[in-house]
Amino acid sequence: MSSTYWEELAGALAAVLGTDAVSQERPVGPDTTYRVGGAARVGVSLSANADFAALAEVLRQTPAPLLVVGKGSNLLVADEGFEGVALWLERGFDWVEIKGQSLRAGAGVSLAVLARQSSAANLTGFEWAVGVPGSLGGGVRMNAGGHGADMAASLQSAQVVDLASGTVQCWDAEQFQLGYRSSALAPHHLVLSAEMRLAYGDAARSQELIGEIVAWRREHQPGGQNAGSVFTNPSGDNAGRLIEAVGLKGRRRGSAQVSPKHANFIVVDRGGSANDVFELMCEVFLAVQAKFAIALVPETQLMGFVLGPWAD
Repeated sequence: MSSTYWEELAGALAAVLGTDAVSQERPVGPDTTYRVGGAARVGVSLSANADFAALAEVLRQTPAPLLVVGKGSNLLVADEGFEGVALWLERGFDWVEIKGQSLRAGAGVSLAVLARQSSAANLTGFEWAVGVPGSLGGGVRMNAGGHGADMAASLQSAQVVDLASGTVQCWDAEQFQLGYRSSALAPHHLVLSAEMRLAYGDAARSQELIGEIVAWRREHQPGGQNAGSVFTNPSGDNAGRLIEAVGLKGRRRGSAQVSPKHANFIVVDRGGSANDVFELMCEVFLAVQAKFAIALVPETQLMGFVLGPWAD
């Protein structure tokens, strides 16, 4: 699509959301935990009181793909950028409400914040989320989890905007069809808020468990610029084990390296390249497939790549 097309689309979005909410060539990479990658053709900052019906009307008229950035903790955007519209949740999505065993929050709240606030309120069952750097909305979308638990264990319902129709809907947990790092949410669905039901617990014990989780992650997982687990675990196996078994633990390609600490993490150098990360992912995929006949599935959302086994 031509530069004129993107200018006109940005203008149409600005007409319904305001000029301050829309920009062209908005960088996405710096807002991801990889801190590398290019820009979106059009970037949109959404507030909780945005006119979603008007937004949907504009989006219905374009074939441009949508990307919800969130905390960017599970996202890799090509150095060349993303040929589409990227959405950021900003004003009004950072609220938290705890009543009894119910925890409600806006989609922009980080999972780590919810883990700590719920434990301080004498609720247990969400401690696992302290080590997940994503947002609540992203956690619902991918059924985030760790340490033996996930969103499916506590999610009751969520408010979702269908950007294909502009309608705001309340989905119950069953509608999400939550599976291992998956849900029924399509790219045109946007989570606005969610409600979890937790169990009564003891704040001191929850804080102790949170401390144990943080310590475990520091010991077993790398720091630096990464997006957590790169591939989902195949049924009955472990992606990190497979990658180590093909001799790629510590493997470097340009600015990206398979972590010597955990083989299912890729760490990228400061000022590095998203394309280096992607090419290293492809190398890992091919090596594991050749030796074990297993096709690793990325847990990382890949946007803007045009080559490789799972590129868009």
